[in-house]
Amino acid sequence: MNIILIGMRGAGKSKISRRLSVLTKRDVLSSDLLIQYDHGGKSIPEILSDHNGDWAAFRDMEYATLQKICALDGNIIDCGGGIIVDVDKDGNEIYSERKINLLRENGKIVWLKGDIARLAAKVKGDARRPSLSETKSAEDVMHRRLPFYEQAADIVIDIENHSKKQLTETVYEKIQPYL
Repeated sequence: MNIILIGMRGAGKSKISRRLSVLTKRDVLSSDLLIQYDHGGKSIPEILSDHNGDWAAFRDMEYATLQKICALDGNIIDCGGGIIVDVDKDGNEIYSERKINLLRENGKIVWLKGDIARLAAKVKGDARRPSLSETKSAEDVMHRRLPFYEQAADIVIDIENHSKKQLTETVYEKIQPYL
């Protein structure tokens, strides 16, 4: 069984997954890093640029990457912030049943839940992270995604006012029954 970390940008998924790796002796697989690997090491903004900003195409790449990741067992999966969404024909984000069902069939989903305003401010201006929308603020996009995270999560952990060490210990405690 895999342990899957989801959450908004800046929630600490990558750092906590690496710390969990030490505690559990499990490898970490990052969906975003594997997409970058599949595209010759290009950054996600570069990949999106190569596809004319087509988020639907990126979400399809994400799904293909998850299929590879989920063929493996016993890992920690560090998911990109938008793992819980797909894009409909009108360009709107919708809940990704295909990705969440695939993840749920292959592990337990842990949502690192944080304050949206704080997380949006934390990642603002980070060139490694593409703009989520040309018409909406990152905070607006994050608010819209909130019910999708809630629907996807098997375990919810509030990250506010806790160190990465404390959060790692909390996640580790909560996932014990699944190890």
